[in-house]
Amino acid sequence: MRRGILLYGPPAAGKDTITSALAELDGQYTPFTRLKIGTGKTQGYRMGTPAQLAILEARGDVIYRNDRYGNIYVVDRPGLDQAMEGGRTPVVHLGQMEGMEQVTAHFPAYWVRVLLWCSKETTARRSSHRGDTDTAARLAVWDATRADLADHPQAHWELRVDTDVTAPREAAQRIDDIICATSTHS
Repeated sequence: MRRGILLYGPPAAGKDTITSALAELDGQYTPFTRLKIGTGKTQGYRMGTPAQLAILEARGDVIYRNDRYGNIYVVDRPGLDQAMEGGRTPVVHLGQMEGMEQVTAHFPAYWVRVLLWCSKETTARRSSHRGDTDTAARLAVWDATRADLADHPQAHWELRVDTDVTAPREAAQRIDDIICATSTHS
């Protein structure tokens, strides 16, 4: 069975850092690059056009779409299929419970769901240190993420990680341990 990792959490909770630690631990872990239609940061995204999005939507290949920071971000079936080629394990970053639900419901795979959390103060500090120009917007999203999580008290997590006190390599190892316990992954 195909496998993937869903990292859920507020901005600057450590999704990129833990994904990098996973890739260092095992080359089978690969960041899933969401399709982005819009402007701004391009690193870590597959940049697309409104026409490409319309084609994906017409084919029913949009698994999850969210509009944030004036852009459209998409988790798409062809992108996930490609990310899982050769037995690779994609790491998908999500900040909305609806996205978690859509991916697990509409893309058959064994999904390891990980809640990454940090304080709002940590989000502010990390956002500033990485050069974000929209830290205020990211703090508003931190509040929205906390409310989203509170609205889903029955959410199932294979792992919860407080990134204020857990090193990225330790978090990656704990995620890898879960994958290894449920597969023949090496």
